[in-house]
Amino acid sequence: MKPTRRTAATATALAALTLGGALATTAPASAATTAGAYNGKCGTGYTVQDRTDIHDSAREVIGTVYVTYSRETGQHCAVLVRTDPGTRTFMEVTLDTSPTSGKSERDYGSYSTYAGPVYVDASQSDAQCLEWSGTIDIYYDSVRGLCS
Repeated sequence: MKPTRRTAATATALAALTLGGALATTAPASAATTAGAYNGKCGTGYTVQDRTDIHDSAREVIGTVYVTYSRETGQHCAVLVRTDPGTRTFMEVTLDTSPTSGKSERDYGSYSTYAGPVYVDASQSDAQCLEWSGTIDIYYDSVRGLCS
């Protein structure tokens, strides 16, 4: 059991004892419900087209790469958002067109919450697909998708 869940369970059990054994049926609110959600950093008018989760060695989701698109700008955007923001760690997000570009747009560094945004304009090339990837610390995943 994760420490936050253990703390919530302990608090609920103590509340039940205080109330004479009656157990409350409502769960405590959690900030984790919004952690790791798309953060809108690509800008106004961008809608999420796809996403790729980054997993640690225990297969826990530690972050998500969101790929978005804006009809207004004709651009695709990618941003990597950590599930549990915290201590700065190496993060990288890349976005490229395939098979023609050969030059990924990327943002990397020591971040606490997210990496990106990065943008590509697929309409200006003969690209048939997008390729994107995300790295958090030593954990990495990549996808080729959204093919036309």
